Amino acid sequence: MKIKEIIVVEGRDDTARVRQAVEADTIETNGSAIDEEVLRRIKHAYEKRGVIVFTDPDYPGERIRHIVTNHVPGCKHAFLPKDRARAKRDKGVGIEHASLEDIRKALSEVYELAENMENTILKEDLIAYGLIGGSKANERRKKLGNLLHIGETNGKQLLKRLNMFQITTRQLEEAMEQIVQEENNEQ
Repeated sequence: MKIKEIIVVEGRDDTARVRQAVEADTIETNGSAIDEEVLRRIKHAYEKRGVIVFTDPDYPGERIRHIVTNHVPGCKHAFLPKDRARAKRDKGVGIEHASLEDIRKALSEVYELAENMENTILKEDLIAYGLIGGSKANERRKKLGNLLHIGETNGKQLLKRLNMFQITTRQLEEAMEQIVQEENNEQ
């Protein structure tokens, strides 16, 4: 699988793992302390070939994603679920620990941010689906993030991502039906 866009990753190990999975060029941020030179390279890459932000599913990865998005609007985003990015022996989480298949899957399901964000999904929808404010809210958000390939979030981030990535109310409804069905089968 060849990727046209340049993939923004956190470090060398991520680059090595991504290149085992797909044919692609990367830019490494070298952690969450991204300097202006790296941001200039990302902007240049975006203008020439496009960019996919593919960071670890943890706080530093989300911080990098936020910084890049603010400096270079219009980037695409790929997400890897936390449980697919865990090291077997330690508590580390990162792209470098993911299977090649999971990396390919994440990179084949990228999202583009909406230019003119229309909030089609409202906070009330999240409350109605038990995604915020309920005893199962955190677990449901995790499942929804994995199903829709938008990453794990808190309630506020979930609302923003659903609208930012133009998830329709129908897509949300279908995903929640699947989650509720799985919950019912577990009982």
